[in-house]
Amino acid sequence: MTMNIDRRQLMALGTFGLGALGMPASASLIGAKGFTHGVASGEPAPESILLWTRYVGKDGSKLTAEISDNADFLGAKMVGEVQATAERDFTAKITVQGLDPDQWYFFRFIAPDGSQSMVGRTRTLPQGPTQRFNIGVVGCSNMPFGYFNAYAHAAQNADLDLIIHTGDYLYEYPVGTYPSKEEALAGRLIEPAHEMVQLADYRLRYAAYRSDPDLQRIHQVLPMIPSWDDHEFANDAYKDGAQNHDPSEGDWETRKRIAERVYREWMPVRDMEFGSPRWTEYQIGDLATLFFTESRIAGRDQPADLADAIKGQKDISAALAAFRDDIWQDPSRSMLGAVQEKWFGDALRTSKAQGTKWQVWSQQCVMGELKLPQGAKNWVPDDAPAIAKARVAVGALSAEIGLPMNFDSWDGYPQARARSLAAAQQADADLIVLSGDSHNAWAFDLETQDGAAGIEFAGHSVSSPGFEAYTKGIDPKVVVKAVVETNKQLQWAETEHRGYMVVSLTPEKAVSTWHFLDAIRTKSIALSGSKSQTVLRGTNRLQA
Repeated sequence: MTMNIDRRQLMALGTFGLGALGMPASASLIGAKGFTHGVASGEPAPESILLWTRYVGKDGSKLTAEISDNADFLGAKMVGEVQATAERDFTAKITVQGLDPDQWYFFRFIAPDGSQSMVGRTRTLPQGPTQRFNIGVVGCSNMPFGYFNAYAHAAQNADLDLIIHTGDYLYEYPVGTYPSKEEALAGRLIEPAHEMVQLADYRLRYAAYRSDPDLQRIHQVLPMIPSWDDHEFANDAYKDGAQNHDPSEGDWETRKRIAERVYREWMPVRDMEFGSPRWTEYQIGDLATLFFTESRIAGRDQPADLADAIKGQKDISAALAAFRDDIWQDPSRSMLGAVQEKWFGDALRTSKAQGTKWQVWSQQCVMGELKLPQGAKNWVPDDAPAIAKARVAVGALSAEIGLPMNFDSWDGYPQARARSLAAAQQADADLIVLSGDSHNAWAFDLETQDGAAGIEFAGHSVSSPGFEAYTKGIDPKVVVKAVVETNKQLQWAETEHRGYMVVSLTPEKAVSTWHFLDAIRTKSIALSGSKSQTVLRGTNRLQA
């Protein structure tokens, strides 16, 4: 059972580090000395937790980690020492063992000169019978597009036990690309100004993002289990390349190694050798198993390209049909790769056999089927970017012959999706899929030809633009109505606001609540509204 923690203790952390809304948004910590980018925690288990910080000083400075069951550190315990080295960009992390299950803790690091990091708050996972667990789900946070108000709101939400980040924690583009210079919010500066490609580039970009007070704050007060998506590497990444990687930028394998290295330096995740299996699971008592899969750089085949398939073809109809029936439906094409697919199927069966009530699959891309309404051709204004017009044109053409609008999502790998959903059916799983990537909020009933397979709660973005950026002047209600009516599996959608999800698990039901921030161009945690969707255990369908 989740233990309550006094809200005053949560907000008291502001006196030890960042305040409730943090430092001024323009504050930059790049080049700072001492403890520079706050604290973080992750890799939760019933008896252990990983703690993270960054300390810039003498190479190899030895930091002492302390942990306490109170914010005043009365009776605090020294739980270990760790070095902050230049080899790891002065980041440091330590896994603390021997903790009590289902317990909140406070932690800090102490430097050789006696200076202290800000105080962090974290928790261990429950063991045995568990009546409730609340998970915040965030993703797609593009710093120059706006403030991370979703992080700020989630950080002050005292009901949350854990944060899941579904990926696109940062973006690789040079200044002025995405967003354009006209779209970028003044003061939301990123470094380097060019695209991140080399080791120093990736490190600088993480440092820039982690200078944001609201991102620091959410890491400070809640443990996070993050996953990477594509932009931690390059746009539309797959195992052999990426849409936004050019051979002139160097070898793709080298870039992948650099990106993963820096990710593991800056994120509260365990260290692993490059190429090691990147999938894992966490157990929330008897309530849920959280599965985390990797669908970008290890097993994913290159996304199918409809535009390329019809380019130069005299008989467009024949080319479209061949693409739909052959390339798109090719069963050998995979998102996860054969080894990971097998692991996932086996893990589902094990979870169910052990009596775990929910099987929760956190991964990157939308799994439900999405086709573009025919009327979408009229939604894009004349002054829209060329890329927006092209995407809508291809999407409308795809829909005419039963093809999806996004081949980079699970829609581009229909046979692989069918295999994973069939594995859930064979395990008799109560499957909840959590996803990000699309920047919009969706709720799906997931199905195969054999019937219900699970449900999907797809999260909207922290700041990256969604449908609203490409349908200016069109009533969002018109957009949503058309999209829902076009797609049988889609039960609900919201395409107008940024924010985050809260997924509340109990033995009887799971409820996802999407919180919509009123704005991202001004600093505020005011909500424009919230919406909940519910699934009862044993149904694998959303309640009407």
